[in-house]
Parts: sequence; structure tokens; C-alpha cells
Amino acid sequence: MDVDTKAEELASALGIDKQEVKADLESLLEFDVPLEEAAQSVRRKHGGGGGSSTPETLDLDSITTTQDSVNVTVRVLTQGTRTIRYQGEDVTIREGELADGSGTISYTAWQDFGFEPGDSIVVGNAGVREWDGRPELNLGQSTTVSMADDTVTVDHPIGGDSDLIDLEPGDRGRNVEVRVQEVESRTIDGRDGETTILSGVLADETARLPFTDWDPHPDIEVGADLRIEDVYIREFRGSPSVNLSEFSAVEPLSDPVAITDSAPQLSIAEAVDNGGLFDVEVVGNVLEVRDGSGLIERCPDCGRVIQNGQCRTHGAVEGEDDLRIKAIVDDGTDTVTAIIGSELTAEIYGGDVSDAKDAARDAMDKEVVADAIRDNLVGGAYRVRGTLSVDEYGANLTVEEFAEADEDPAALATAALAEVRQ
Repeated sequence: MDVDTKAEELASALGIDKQEVKADLESLLEFDVPLEEAAQSVRRKHGGGGGSSTPETLDLDSITTTQDSVNVTVRVLTQGTRTIRYQGEDVTIREGELADGSGTISYTAWQDFGFEPGDSIVVGNAGVREWDGRPELNLGQSTTVSMADDTVTVDHPIGGDSDLIDLEPGDRGRNVEVRVQEVESRTIDGRDGETTILSGVLADETARLPFTDWDPHPDIEVGADLRIEDVYIREFRGSPSVNLSEFSAVEPLSDPVAITDSAPQLSIAEAVDNGGLFDVEVVGNVLEVRDGSGLIERCPDCGRVIQNGQCRTHGAVEGEDDLRIKAIVDDGTDTVTAIIGSELTAEIYGGDVSDAKDAARDAMDKEVVADAIRDNLVGGAYRVRGTLSVDEYGANLTVEEFAEADEDPAALATAALAEVRQ
């Protein structure tokens, strides 16, 4: 439902001007408040309440987004704390996951109700909203929370300790034990002006994932082995990303964290079906080296590839020469475009930017560089490792490692699919 339709519906129900309702909704939507939650806030503001129906007492697997509010008896699995900007003010919320014998559900609590992971609680009049296509409980001023008389038995781990491989976008209140593999400090334009953050890569024995520390912790440095408590997971270029806030606790570990040196090896179809992976390896044949490969020019301001001296963002610029390959890789299950940067491209081509410019000058044609790369690559089988992103334009693999493969790509893909489907 769009904003106009929702505003008209609310205005009719509340007996007030539609434009006033629409303005209230849009002011909340600017701060990423979901539409249904914004509608409930507008109802409360204008005396309409949060819904007229009496809350049902339900098991978690029976909750849908059609209910306004529910009563549940649950076990607290995780709890994270975070500050968000809501209606122009900083608000501290608690969020995480609840469970009962039927399933799990995420929650957001707009005040501190005093419960912790492991507690069995009775929640009355919890609002229901849609979040990422699924129902989520919204615990606000009209919600009541009390301790349950009996422990709620659940078949889910309590406390939030997780391996990196198991983290998914939307997870809150998670704890990880990791080694910092990469870290850099950056200054960005935050909601209150310029702010310094840390970003980089974390690893454990199951996976590698990117991270962002929005309130830089001094113990986060390259090579540090750390326990990090209370992180939340966002999606970054299609893959999970670990996020630290001012409420995250970082503790150095006395024993080193075991880390993986390899990426999960998947068929291209299985990798694409994941929708994005930070670190993955596929094996396939190069079918084509696409236009835009070889000797290219980049914008000196943003680094984008330019055409005829024109950058899409900065207009007419003096381009900087670089090398790149865009190769179509196929393993018999699907295809992916492998984006190979300057250093690896130079190895494949057999020369650097200067050599490529000399070759193009001698031939009076820049395309000779791409042609030489095609002669080297097309038809060969290669092991390709990097970060996969998937969008409406297709699947792209930003390459970190690229080497000839001894294995048959089709056989490897068949084996990978068979293992996944077991």
C-alpha cells in the first residue's frame, strides 16, 4: 500500500484532513519507519489508538501481519541495544529474537522492560508489524511484560553466540569471536555531520565478513583476536555485514582465533541463489571477455570507467589509464561476470599499464590489449574467488584470486549441487 492510499484510509477513519495525515506519515518514513508502524503512530497522535481489536493469545508460528496486536509467552533468545534517530530524536531501543515451542520471531522494544536472554516472559499487547516480509513484535508504551511462572522450553540457542557463517541480515544482539584481518579509518558524512568510523574484514574458522564500527573501539586493530558482543547484521552489497555500535563490547582474547584460509566453494547457480556472498569460490570456463576490458580510462575523482572523456557523475574529465577484465564465467549451472582489477589483469595480460599503452600506440588501436587477453583466457577453466553481488542486472564477482583450474567445472558444479541438496 502506498502513502496516498494509507493517508486516505487513516483520514477517513480519524475524521481529519488527508494532507495533515500524509505529512505526518512522510515525516516518519524519512527516518525509515515502516509504513504500518508509522500509521499506528499517526493513529495514536490523533487519538485513534493502535487498533480496536482485542489482542489474541497466540503461538509464534500463528502470528501474521494481519494482526494488530497479540499476547505471547516466550523465551528471550537475544537482546541487542542500539540508538536510532526517530522523529528527529535519538532513541535507544532493544531488539533481538524471541522463541516458543512453535518457532521464533524478532522484536523491537522501545523501552527497557528489564528482561534478558534466557528469561521466560509473558508479553501482553505487543504490536505486530511487517519487517523484511515477516511479522515482528513491536513492544511499546501499551505493552506489558512480566516473568512467566514456568520456563518456556525452546529448541534454539540462547545468548546470541554465533559463527560468522551463520549470520544473516536482520540478526540483532549477536556475539562473535573473530580475528581482525583488515581495518581502516574513514571519515563520512553522518546524520550529525562528519564522523569517523572503522571498516574492514573479520574472520573466524567458518567465514570472512566485512564489518563497520560506528563508534570506533580502540581494541580493533589488524591481527587482534577479539570477542565482540552485541553486534547487529546488515546487508552490504548482497552479503551480511557485521555492525558495531556504542553498546557493543569488545574484549581481547588470550587465545588466538582459528580462521579459515579458504572460501566456500559453490556452483555458480548455488552462489547466485544466495543473493550475494562476501567470500566465495567458483570454478568455470571463460566464455567471453566483454567490451570494456583491457586498457580503459577512469575518472580521477570517483574511479568510474569513462567513455569518450565523459564521467556519468563528473562530466568531462581527463581520464586516468588503467587495466580491467570483465569475463563471463560458466560452470554449466549458471554464469557470472568476473570483474578483474588492475593488478591481476596485468598478470594475465603479461604487462602493466605502460606496456598496454605502448601496444595500443603501436597498433593505433586500444582494442589490441583486450584481444590479447581474450586469446589468453577464452575457453580455459579457472578457479575464481571474490565477492559476489546480485542485482537486477545480473551477478558480478569482484575477483581477489584468479588461477587456472585442474578440475572439470561441470563435474565440480554437479558435486556441489548434490551436496547442497542432501
